[in-house]
Amino acid sequence: MFAGRFSRRPPRLHVFAPRSLTTTATTTPPPPNSRFVPPASLETMDEAQLEGDQAGFDVDSRSRRPRPESKRPVPPSPAFYTARSLYYDTLVQLQSALSLSRRALRAQHLLPLPPFALRALPPAQPAWANKSEMSLILQAPLTARMYKRVVMLLRELEQYERIARVADATELEDAITDITKGFESKKGIQARDTRIRAREAKEKGPLDRYGRSYTVGRRKTSTARVWMIEVQKPKDSTSEPVANTTSILSSSNATTPPPPTSTVLINSVPISNYFPLPADREGVLRPLKLAGLLGAFNVFALVRGGGTSGQSGAIALAVAKGCVAHVPEVEPILKKAKLMRRDPRMVERKKTGLAKARKRYTWVKR
Repeated sequence: MFAGRFSRRPPRLHVFAPRSLTTTATTTPPPPNSRFVPPASLETMDEAQLEGDQAGFDVDSRSRRPRPESKRPVPPSPAFYTARSLYYDTLVQLQSALSLSRRALRAQHLLPLPPFALRALPPAQPAWANKSEMSLILQAPLTARMYKRVVMLLRELEQYERIARVADATELEDAITDITKGFESKKGIQARDTRIRAREAKEKGPLDRYGRSYTVGRRKTSTARVWMIEVQKPKDSTSEPVANTTSILSSSNATTPPPPTSTVLINSVPISNYFPLPADREGVLRPLKLAGLLGAFNVFALVRGGGTSGQSGAIALAVAKGCVAHVPEVEPILKKAKLMRRDPRMVERKKTGLAKARKRYTWVKR
């Protein structure tokens, strides 16, 4: 068995040699422009014809040939092959408009502005389209991040527009307005016009022809309507006493004007009778004390709903608004004291299975 296996002939080995080593004579490839000449007819061709064929051959003839012009159209923008080409083109245009506006404002020494100058600018009146409307404008669905990026650029442009308006840079203001108005919606423009009209009416003065202010305040479930009118000052008497040196020292001859008195009626009842608790009365009169107008106005209030604390808070808010209507200079003082905003705290609702909002029933084992 083993003899037959070892008696086999070993496999034949094939040796591959390169062609360049086996051939003794080297041949060069024929030029592409030359014509084929059979070996037998070489003797009949003259030397001038052969030299002409060799002279007409050029190695770089292929590279020097005129290339055919490509008929492929050039894309209108670099973002043509993206899914949101108009969105990316808009971003590039807004960024370029920002850089140009920034350069123009710096040339006029309007940038950078200190913080107090920025706070003195007129308030912004945005009317930007929402995300769905912006998607229709840019002809592509936008994510929240994409919409936020566009709005941030528009806000910065709108700030530059306000700076140009204050500085009377009409050309720059018109150029920025032409860019930003394409991203506004009709609903936003209508809401902005309503806000502007309300602000103009507020600046004209909320007083009627009798000099009364009408304000509304709310707290919890209470609503208060308040009318405020300035106290009529007594007319000066025609006969004035002659001043002398002794009247200053003697208390009998000194005449001091009486302190101003005002009336505060709540549902046709004096405040001392309507609110028996001093804390409620102090809450109603606190705006007048902080503004330094205690005794300067007569207050008439109609209040409905809620309890004593809710009603006093509603009247206090309406009185603060009335003080600002009569004396606009006291608005920063009342705002700092947080008297110009409604208290958002409300009574928490009762829960099912509980005695009140969070109180539980007494647990009984048996």
